[in-house]
Amino acid sequence: MRYREADLGRVTTVPLAGRRNKVDPSLLAAAPGGDRTFTAFLDSLPDVLAARDLRAVIAGVASAADAGRGVVLLVGGHVIKVGLGPLLRALMERRVVTHIALNGAAAIHDFELAAFGGTSEDVESGLADGSFGMAEETGAEMNAAIRAAAKLDQGMGEGLAAALHAREALPGRAASLLLAAHELGVPVTVHAAIGAEITHQHPGADGAAIGATSHRDFRRLAGALPSLHQGGAVLNLGSAVVLPEVFLKALTIARNLESGRPTHFLAADFDMQRHYRPRLNVVQRPTRAGGEGYLLTGHHELMIPLLVWGVVERMEKAGG
Repeated sequence: MRYREADLGRVTTVPLAGRRNKVDPSLLAAAPGGDRTFTAFLDSLPDVLAARDLRAVIAGVASAADAGRGVVLLVGGHVIKVGLGPLLRALMERRVVTHIALNGAAAIHDFELAAFGGTSEDVESGLADGSFGMAEETGAEMNAAIRAAAKLDQGMGEGLAAALHAREALPGRAASLLLAAHELGVPVTVHAAIGAEITHQHPGADGAAIGATSHRDFRRLAGALPSLHQGGAVLNLGSAVVLPEVFLKALTIARNLESGRPTHFLAADFDMQRHYRPRLNVVQRPTRAGGEGYLLTGHHELMIPLLVWGVVERMEKAGG
């Protein structure tokens, strides 16, 4: 067999001076200097790829808050159970967040932390003997709150937050987004998937109440989305399936009722790996007609603190 080889002696080269470079010294990372503030750290990151995107999301969220535009958080369960509730509360306390939507797992972890001071059981050991998800107090209190909310024509988020507020003992008060929402007047919604939550395993679970309160919260989320128009921000924090699907349908309702609005907002997904639904349903499809979309991939317990610290510092700096 005969092989044909390319003759590299005949290739045409071009002068380096005429080539456009993607990286130059102005984009490189800076070593630690005399200024050790968080702002200095953020500024020291290289101005490329995810570091550039992170700064853009921080700037976009801060700008949305300064301009009074909507900032909607979609929060998955893992974000709460790795201890990030206090950071998201900080954004709520600074009036950055205008609406917070939790999936069922996030609501359970938040409720357990607030009411009982602990969450996140060992699934495998409990699965072996059928005790996984069967904590009496969690099932009884959360289902009672949901049934009460249904009778009062409340949403699930509103009902769970009110139940926590009415409780005498709250060992995890400082970590709870539900409580923060109740105390600060920030709308909170919970979006359940029947059979996906441990509370649905309990005798107190009422499918009609779960459906009524969660569907009301779906309508409330759809009602909140027009505030994103022209400069708002929606951040999907760690929900791979439920909240991206809910957001897409809620956005459809909002645009149906508001003559195609909202458009031209910032959408970002923060997760440990890239998933199909957040990429398409939160970041790409909603911003195709105008806006900015970002995918930031990394551990929640690292990426979300960078986001929150960056937003807080940027707003404080802008405020003087």
